[in-house]
Amino acid sequence: MVYNKITPDILSAINQIVGSDAVITGHDEMEQFSHDETEDLRYYPEVVVKPKSTVEVAALLKLCNEHLIPVTPRGAGTGLSGGALPVMGGLVIAMERFNQVIAIDEQNLQATVEPGVITEEFMNQVAAKGLLYPIDPASKGSCFIGGNVSHGSGGPRVVKYGTIREYILNRNWCCHQAKLYGRGPIL
Repeated sequence: MVYNKITPDILSAINQIVGSDAVITGHDEMEQFSHDETEDLRYYPEVVVKPKSTVEVAALLKLCNEHLIPVTPRGAGTGLSGGALPVMGGLVIAMERFNQVIAIDEQNLQATVEPGVITEEFMNQVAAKGLLYPIDPASKGSCFIGGNVSHGSGGPRVVKYGTIREYILNRNWCCHQAKLYGRGPIL
């Protein structure tokens, strides 16, 4: 497939969607979005955006689809598989503003979280309620739940509890609903 570049008109439309304060175009500022923890690979996007609503994400995706602009969603960039690398350039949608734990339903052992929630922060919130979120990646202190979902994370508890795939009840750009366990011994 042949992709198009982001023109000044498309950049103007992006600014209208998310506001200029949520748009990054400078080479130096985009450096952190050009790589993840995969070896020494660097692919610079043309533009990085930090949306704050699903309406903005939908509008960005519609715009990029209409103009054949490649889109790379990005979490914290802690992955080791290159999933957050904007290999084709285009637009990077950084999910860091989607960082809320929306609900922890203790009775049904479920939680609803946005994809930019740091995994360890979520683990700590459910632990404070006497529950266990068993997904335990090595980068839990800095990685996002959305990245865990896209990479099929598990961590050292994977043998007993499985990967994150077994815990997703619903996944979309806005929220992930995850199953939880009542607190018990961890082997």
